[in-house]
Parts: sequence; C-alpha cells; structure tokens
Amino acid sequence: MKLKETANAMVSLDYKERFKAEYWQLKIRLENLRKFNLRIKAGRIMNEMLIDRVPKNGCPDWLLSDQQRVMENYLDILEERAIIENIDLGEEEK
Repeated sequence: MKLKETANAMVSLDYKERFKAEYWQLKIRLENLRKFNLRIKAGRIMNEMLIDRVPKNGCPDWLLSDQQRVMENYLDILEERAIIENIDLGEEEK
C-alpha cells in the first residue's frame, strides 16, 4: 500500500475508516524510517572501513531512533485499540 492510497479515507465520515487510514499511514512511515535508520547504521559501519555511505540528514541519529521507538509504541497502541473496538485493519496489499 502507498501513502497516497490512504488519503481519501482520512476524510471519511466513518471513524473506523479514518482509524484504518491513520494506522496504515503510520505503518508506512514507520517502515520508511526503519529503512532509513538501518541505512544510517550500515553507513556508519562502512565509514569505519573508510567507505563514505552514511545517508545525508540534518538530524542526530539518537533522535531518529527515538522517533522510531515512539512510532512503534503508537502502532502497538493502535493495534490494541483496533482489537478492543473490533476494527479490521486488513492486510497490506503487496
């Protein structure tokens, strides 16, 4: 699923549809942040081998890691809430 595919559901009158859109937007953004953080980590290792491969960004690594941790916690909360409220989040389309 792509982020833009969730946009229409964000303005739905049905709160369950908005909830699902929020969940999928967070999941997509979190996966992108995880990949970015992994590239930074791999780049740091490669730098130790004198190969400059660290992705350029203006943010400290620790802050990006904190952001990832908070997003993971929020995703867990949304998943738990979906169970409690009986909201089917569906499966990601490949």
